[in-house]
Amino acid sequence: MRGFCHVDSFTDPPGSLRDFRVWQLRSASGERRACEVLEFRPLGARFVARLAGVETREGAARLTGAGIEVERSALPEPGERQYYRADLVGLAVRNVEGVELGRLDHFVETRANAVMVVIGEREHWVPVTPQHLVKVDLGAGTIVVDWPADF
Repeated sequence: MRGFCHVDSFTDPPGSLRDFRVWQLRSASGERRACEVLEFRPLGARFVARLAGVETREGAARLTGAGIEVERSALPEPGERQYYRADLVGLAVRNVEGVELGRLDHFVETRANAVMVVIGEREHWVPVTPQHLVKVDLGAGTIVVDWPADF
């Protein structure tokens, strides 16, 4: 109604998506367009948003499947031992014994926690927990994990 769009948020916490006044919407074809967020509110387990220039149900329907992005400069600085996942993808991953496991390819969300998918000679799924994530050195481009090479 009135152009409201249903929104699934993958921010942590999910409601923090409201902190960004301008979203970049990326369509399935890769086209991007900036949209000012006029309203954003919870609706059950999801959210709804009203965007500038989207005033009808048909206009909102055209945005189905679009991804929401925000400019990097709009993001807050991560705290101590916090990182943006995009900064970690591509880093070399080795275990505490010094064995190179491969490179961080992507993350997978599970009910318990996020998991790093590391691709090397084999694929390793390493839980993103303080127990397993020992050290991140962005300058050196490395991640050290407490994870056996043969698992």
